[in-house]
Amino acid sequence: MIEQYPSRLLANAVEAISSLPGVGSRSALRLALHLLRQPRENVHHFTEAINALADDIRYCPECMMLCDGEKCEICADNTREHSIICVVESVRDVMSIEATGQYRGVYHVLGGIISPINGIGPGDLTIRQLTDRLSAMTGTAGQGGNGAPESNVAPGQIEVILALSGDVEGETTSFYIYRQIEKFGVKVTTLARGLGFGDNLEYADSLTLGRSIAARQPFKAE
Repeated sequence: MIEQYPSRLLANAVEAISSLPGVGSRSALRLALHLLRQPRENVHHFTEAINALADDIRYCPECMMLCDGEKCEICADNTREHSIICVVESVRDVMSIEATGQYRGVYHVLGGIISPINGIGPGDLTIRQLTDRLSAMTGTAGQGGNGAPESNVAPGQIEVILALSGDVEGETTSFYIYRQIEKFGVKVTTLARGLGFGDNLEYADSLTLGRSIAARQPFKAE
């Protein structure tokens, strides 16, 4: 690959950019040449932002959302309903739900869904952190595994919304989580099926997603 370019540095940049999903070598070359035409301070700002993303970003210890400080802004917001936890697959799903303006609870980001074909099992997700969180909230084990203090919230006052995709893998993950948390006696709901079977939250329009949250229904383990 390097022999195709007049500069080894250019070749290295193209190789790095083309490692991004959906970016081929020709697009990577075009982007690299574009960066070369920019003022040096602009390029440095770009690379510093990427370095900060890799080195400084954190995961919220409560919900596993990305954050800059000790907690994410949502968990740190006392005006949110902390007894309602919306379980989602990814950070993108949090962003999609927040864009609807229809939800005032908090979240729990799994970091994926159970997918045997892709080698992703329950242990690869943050399901244990969710059960630890519920354990701490209901006072069933004194303290959760994340060190959160016991809050002694009555289980009936806690709602867990399983807001996962409606495909087979999403349904499998929802069923598994339900089996793990039913012992806490919390209310478990799922999105209303304004979302079609197999729909991904990331691509749902805000109106449909907002209505699905507002009209959520009890989760049925079938």
